[in-house]
Amino acid sequence: MNTNARIELKDLKLQTQIGTYGPGAIIPKQHLLDLTLWIDSKLVLISEDVMKNVFDYDPLVTEINRLAGDGHYETQERLMTRIVQACAKYSEIISLEIGLRKLPVSAGSGSLGVRLMVDEKTMQRLRTSKLSA
Repeated sequence: MNTNARIELKDLKLQTQIGTYGPGAIIPKQHLLDLTLWIDSKLVLISEDVMKNVFDYDPLVTEINRLAGDGHYETQERLMTRIVQACAKYSEIISLEIGLRKLPVSAGSGSLGVRLMVDEKTMQRLRTSKLSA
């Protein structure tokens, strides 16, 4: 049996501009990212406490923040696609789940978001495609 591990990033507040809003529209105050990365457990069950034995997620978080601030997005889906493409550059990532939500939605409450699960087969396809973030 194969054992996988997860790295979980929750409620990362992105400094981004998403959507176009007319007069009187409720403009979201926050865009929050949830990202779960499935990796090989050998990158978690380590015998020596050194960075070379684990998946260093800090460069990925830096890239996500760069993508979020990279200009205006019309849709949450486009930013999510670019984040998935950035994740595909890391061979350590087997599969992932990503969710992006905005809040508030109505009367100062609620959140609305999009969630996507990317399996191992799709990650491999992304790695071999010419799509770039």
